Amino acid sequence: MDDDDARDRSVAIILELEHDRGVVDRRLFGSFVEHMGRCVYTGIYEPGHVSADHEGFRGDVSELIDELGISVIRYPGGNFVSGYRWEDGIGPRNLRPRRLDLAWRSIETNQVGTDEFLRWAARREVEPMLAVNLGTRGIEAAASLVEYCNVTGGTYWSDLRRSNGSEDPYGVKLWCLGNEMDGPWQTGHKSAEEYGRLAAQAGQAMKLVDPDIQLVACGSSHHRMPTFGYWESTSLEIAWDVVDYVSMHAYYEELDGDRRSFLASGFGMGEFIDDVAATIDAVAARKHSRARPKISFDEWNVWYQQNFPGTEKLEIDTSGPRIEDVYSALDAVVVGDLLITLLNHADRVAIACLAQLVNVIAPIMTEPDGSAWRQAIFAPISEVTASAHGVSLVARVRGPELETDRYGDVPAVAVAATYDAELRRAAIFVTNRAEHPITARVELRGDIAWTAVESATMIVADHKGPLDAAAAREVAQPLSGARLDTNAVIVELPAESWVALRISAR
Repeated sequence: MDDDDARDRSVAIILELEHDRGVVDRRLFGSFVEHMGRCVYTGIYEPGHVSADHEGFRGDVSELIDELGISVIRYPGGNFVSGYRWEDGIGPRNLRPRRLDLAWRSIETNQVGTDEFLRWAARREVEPMLAVNLGTRGIEAAASLVEYCNVTGGTYWSDLRRSNGSEDPYGVKLWCLGNEMDGPWQTGHKSAEEYGRLAAQAGQAMKLVDPDIQLVACGSSHHRMPTFGYWESTSLEIAWDVVDYVSMHAYYEELDGDRRSFLASGFGMGEFIDDVAATIDAVAARKHSRARPKISFDEWNVWYQQNFPGTEKLEIDTSGPRIEDVYSALDAVVVGDLLITLLNHADRVAIACLAQLVNVIAPIMTEPDGSAWRQAIFAPISEVTASAHGVSLVARVRGPELETDRYGDVPAVAVAATYDAELRRAAIFVTNRAEHPITARVELRGDIAWTAVESATMIVADHKGPLDAAAAREVAQPLSGARLDTNAVIVELPAESWVALRISAR
């Protein structure tokens, strides 16, 4: 092996305990439940299922959600919310109307609504993140929903909640001011100026009901929108005084067999985050404000959208479209890489929601009246939620680059690391995007002595395609050979792989 080949097959990573981005917000590990396809009905909720609880929610699914380690769940949409009347989903179930959902051209039965979802979220010990309809509705409906959820009593909506069986207020703190309002596909979509004014007015009214809530303004629906940047700048400047977070949405897929670019999806996500953060800073500068709204990356995942015909071609159906990708080991590696990017932007991204949680492009799948199982992407998510505690360390990486068609030259190896000072434990996550193995030396600098590699896990992007339930359970395997060398870890990264390490200290 010559010197150039050796350099292409090795990487030096330096982590310093005194150089971090701050504490990783646990809300970075959220997910999303929308009334879409089978996410709710026969997903989280199926009253006739053998595992169903007293309110009809599937126990087997709830156990997998607990294992996944989800911290926050966004609800009820998504595109669905832009035509949703939240009042339809409260009160006696036998009196709730069946409505046509324009977003997914399905029949919404309203058997699950605000009360059921919030009580279920409380049982799961996850934080709810509710979205309000700023498509077909607006200020009054949004403020009334906050009143229903958060006011103790003595008002029309709060007393109605109490009569519906929830004596105590839910205390919902996170609220989305609509969804993807820049998108022409969105019911009631608006210009940046129109949305900014409505978001400012609705947000003001909502905070008059409960001053302690936090509001998420819609950013662009994706990085390629023709109004990207202008939308954030214009709407945010108008609604600046009520906005606590700016949303981001992004989905990734392998296009035209471009596997290398797909493996570099985390790089593309990082550029997107940097652009939105720069826009927030620019608005703050123009307004002479020290405030810096953080980012809520409240929709992200791998989604093979080329397989989706578009809503206008869907037949009206009770169950809605089956957007149910079956994931491969390659998809699991990419999801792990996207998680690395989120951890590496923990100073700007405070909330992130994998879309979605069950059945619809999800880590958990179910069969009606049958079993529930983990998809391949379940493995990197559960590993990160279990291991990534404490602060996000800044990694300095010296290694080769790869040329990609979509993103240009990108680092062959991506790294994120966290350190929990109380437990004296580090978690290190590494993606090898290259088609060949790479030897990584991870040096850990600080006033500490590393004592053991507690665990090493790998996911290798094979070429087997979508994995069934049995194969998906085995997608994450122990990685042998990771060893300590003084205060460094030496690890062999398989080609096209994602690796997770846990390291302890004394």
